[in-house]
Amino acid sequence: MTISNLETQCRDMAERAKRAASQLALASTAKKNAWLRAAADLLEKQAETIVAANANDIANAPGYGLNAAAIDRLTLTPTRIRAAAEGMRQVAALTDPIGEVREGGVRPNGLQVLKIGVPLGVIFFLYESRPNVTVDAAGLCVKSGNAVILRGGKESLHSNEAIHAILAGELANHGLPTDAVQLVATTDRDAVGHFLKMNDRIDLVIPRGGESLIRRVSAEATMPVLKHYLGNCHVYVDKAADLDMAARIVINAKCQRPGVCNAAESLLVHADVAPIFVPRIVALLRENHVEVRGCEATRKLVPDVSLAAEADHAAEFLDLVISMKIVADFDEAIEHIRRYGSQHTDAIITSNIQTARRFTLAVDSAAVVVNASTRFNDGFELGLGAEIGISTDKFHARGPCGLREMTSYKYIITGEGQIRG
Repeated sequence: MTISNLETQCRDMAERAKRAASQLALASTAKKNAWLRAAADLLEKQAETIVAANANDIANAPGYGLNAAAIDRLTLTPTRIRAAAEGMRQVAALTDPIGEVREGGVRPNGLQVLKIGVPLGVIFFLYESRPNVTVDAAGLCVKSGNAVILRGGKESLHSNEAIHAILAGELANHGLPTDAVQLVATTDRDAVGHFLKMNDRIDLVIPRGGESLIRRVSAEATMPVLKHYLGNCHVYVDKAADLDMAARIVINAKCQRPGVCNAAESLLVHADVAPIFVPRIVALLRENHVEVRGCEATRKLVPDVSLAAEADHAAEFLDLVISMKIVADFDEAIEHIRRYGSQHTDAIITSNIQTARRFTLAVDSAAVVVNASTRFNDGFELGLGAEIGISTDKFHARGPCGLREMTSYKYIITGEGQIRG
């Protein structure tokens, strides 16, 4: 069988990443942190260059069929670039997980046993639209001792190339391997398939994007995959909710950035507060240009609300659309979340401590939020410095995947001549 030129190029990148990972695993914390801080400074200094490259992607966006929410995810501004740079500085400030002793002790026979943090190796990271993620992924991978192969979407190619040039160009200045951060420049989809077969060189693949991308990767990958399929995030307004608080949270969770995975997509309202809260929240959502698709009970309170189809309750809209259902009680709310949720992020608004505790125990999601917006399920907001994605898996990482989630561990066993009897 003839090996294609593209496959050869992909194999070469993976080989170089493997060698870089071996070198990076031995790099000092000081070198990694120096690179993170210097790269952050350069991102800010060259923000105009990045924004200009991003403008090309924005201009091409309609041709790729991107809607307003997708274009928002694609857009880079000086403020967003500063935020990405600050994320790198926060990663630099975090404790280095490589070589960290996580557990340890001395056995009765005198053996010292230590469990220490180690890199995963080579990470293949696929992502769509959001070029600021290039910064997050590179920063987290280098600090955690992993080489990363970045493959962004065609819609963000110019932005990613500009950012990658800055990040990769600074590695050698700090004694780090230049192949530790590589960008797949081709938009040929076949390249993804080639990388997904290279389990002898790539240790983990992380897809971050639409459901179709993630399902393709999950089906074709020959190495472990860290992922979430959907972000159907719920907000449940309990009968004991502070309704002013609930309104603020719902509007923020849905409207602040509707095109991201931790935005609210489903609103549940307890029947006892529905007559007061539903008309009020529908009016506020409409003021923010949100289309509400409600159940029959919702329509009795606000007749001109669109009737929600079954599929709406399970949908990740990633747009200014939300489904709404009035539930008879707490148990119905939990059952609705179990049936339609995606185990991503679900929130309850209540002043009843016992109800809040029941909710956190009953809802099996990567993040369960009490009296706050779903938008806080984010690595930066949770103090991880940055994140490479949010996982709804249970092995080996769950929730926002930051620095520690990019590592594994090994046991170091030290003796003085002991043998096993």
